[in-house]
Amino acid sequence: MDIRKIKKLIELLEESNIGELEIKEGEESVRIARNSGGTQYFAGPMPTYAPAPAPVAAPAVAAPVAAAVAAPAASVSGHVVKSPMVGTYYGSPSPGSPAFVQVGQSVKVGDVICIIEAMKMMNQIEADKAGVIEAILLEDGSPVEFDQPLVTIV
Repeated sequence: MDIRKIKKLIELLEESNIGELEIKEGEESVRIARNSGGTQYFAGPMPTYAPAPAPVAAPAVAAPVAAAVAAPAASVSGHVVKSPMVGTYYGSPSPGSPAFVQVGQSVKVGDVICIIEAMKMMNQIEADKAGVIEAILLEDGSPVEFDQPLVTIV
């Protein structure tokens, strides 16, 4: 796709009230999205994600955490930390490592609460509010969309 076309699309987005624009031309695609801090630009092949693996039966001890993870987003209360990007959610730094945060844990501003993997890059997501983790809204390895709630802090 020609860079002049991309620049023109960016100009059109900035002049309008459109929040997001995606154009596909054959094998190439461009997605331009506006966020609260300005405009985000992405050009290149759009990533594709495999479906999340089927959940494995968890031990009975983990049931309260699983219930907190499975809480519907409609009943979210408190401060919501949202994903700044599209990617894959990971609650711990590596498989077998303890989670960054757990329900009921106190966090300070700047504490790492999870990782979002996007285009093979691991991006640490930090708490933007001090408080107590009320709910973890995703399971480890789940695909996550831009602006999707990750955790709630009260």
